[in-house]
Amino acid sequence: MKKQSDFFIFEHNYIVMNKKYRALRVHEVSGGNFERRIDNLNIDDLPDHEVLVQVKYAGMNYKDALSAYGNKGVTRYYPHTPGIDASGIVVESKSNLYKPGDRVVAGGYDMGMNTPGGFGEYISVPAQWLFKLPDSVDLKYSSLLGGSGFTAGLSIMNLMDQGVKPDDGPILVTGAAGGVGSWSVLILKKLGFKVIAGTSNIEDSAELISKLGADEHVDKSVIDDKSGRPLLKWKWAGVIENVGGNVLATALKACKPGGTVTCCGNIYSHELVTTVYPFILNGIKLIGISSPDVDNRTKARLWKKFLDEYKVDLPDIVTEIKLEGLPGILEKVMKKKNRGQVLLKHH
Repeated sequence: MKKQSDFFIFEHNYIVMNKKYRALRVHEVSGGNFERRIDNLNIDDLPDHEVLVQVKYAGMNYKDALSAYGNKGVTRYYPHTPGIDASGIVVESKSNLYKPGDRVVAGGYDMGMNTPGGFGEYISVPAQWLFKLPDSVDLKYSSLLGGSGFTAGLSIMNLMDQGVKPDDGPILVTGAAGGVGSWSVLILKKLGFKVIAGTSNIEDSAELISKLGADEHVDKSVIDDKSGRPLLKWKWAGVIENVGGNVLATALKACKPGGTVTCCGNIYSHELVTTVYPFILNGIKLIGISSPDVDNRTKARLWKKFLDEYKVDLPDIVTEIKLEGLPGILEKVMKKKNRGQVLLKHH
């Protein structure tokens, strides 16, 4: 590949690429406040990593909203471009693992946290942060999966690796109206499980949960136990727990003996107050799910499942937006008002 003015040359094909690109950038302003703007940037200002990718789609995650609102536990330095997962086309590569024209998904590690992420039209990342898509997967589907779908799949795979089966009883999915929750309900139903969808408010999310096909829809009166009892009569055989706090504590103490609870989120709270009794009396297994640092062998195993047993048809739950729509959606996510899945489409 040779570089010539504002063109990248791939063998005999010319791909025009203006050095300018657009991105949503978060700026720290006076008084410790943060502003979100659509900025025109220069590709040469991106980090000098191995692979330059033209982003086509990016998912929306709670961590992106935290970064966009100045959470220093997620992003230390501003101005910054969030977007922890994206899909696109390799433009240039210093790595022999990728070549121009490869279709890739990017995510995990530091992308969108302290390294400019998918809310920009281009990203520059280390090769190990990328995964080459199978030929049968298009860019849009890969980004619809994004961090949310991948986390849901990883949670379900871990649940089933512990021996949880459809015949064991229903599976509770908390935060079922969000991205991870929505994917979890859809995949579990495809696999033959009975699913209890838990949300903070039934009225706000009833239409969405109906589209997902959950068998039962419950609210905080069921999934956020305030009794103070260390154990409850079991209500579910396993849990995909996405919100944290007392909801996670409730999931543990109402889980069937020998069952498994996976945990991947903290939108409700990062704190967990519980006792040892679910573990030492009921033999409950608690598995933490961290999708950013998953090795490529596990990614390949999970992608194989998404092409087969985990492959689902998405109902009408996706909102596709342009860059200009990001600030409004980020505000909804921070206020826990967003329902379904949001997909950012560049170009």
